[in-house]
Amino acid sequence: MGHDAWMRLALEVAAQAGDDVPVGAVVVREGEVIASAHNRREKDNAPFAHAELLAMEQAARALGTRRLTGCTLYVTLEPCPMCAGALVMAGIDRCVFGAFDRQYGCCGSVYALPLDYHFAHRVEVIGGVLEEEAGALLDAFFARQRAAR
Repeated sequence: MGHDAWMRLALEVAAQAGDDVPVGAVVVREGEVIASAHNRREKDNAPFAHAELLAMEQAARALGTRRLTGCTLYVTLEPCPMCAGALVMAGIDRCVFGAFDRQYGCCGSVYALPLDYHFAHRVEVIGGVLEEEAGALLDAFFARQRAAR
């Protein structure tokens, strides 16, 4: 499967987020999904329950190691500073994201943390995959939030 197909799966996962910001993440290794998660910050009252962190933690458990070498993370929104740092620390090979986050995005928009030469490990980053679909999902969520106020 190509990047678009994996991102479509991440979008399906994001759609399950309920009252949380609809961000979905899928970890793929050797052509197989080994983990998936959506944001759970509101549901779990957990500031660190971002889709990327939950999916990488699940992947580490599935592989029996904290090192996610050989894995690609597909996520519907550009990772924030916390999640971008986690990509580096987990040793993941690649991050493919959908919508750019011009406010907090740290995989190219505000900063390119996974590509910083100061770190021993750098993560390949591919942004804008199914950007319109990912952005539309987020826009619809925030429109519902505004209407409910």
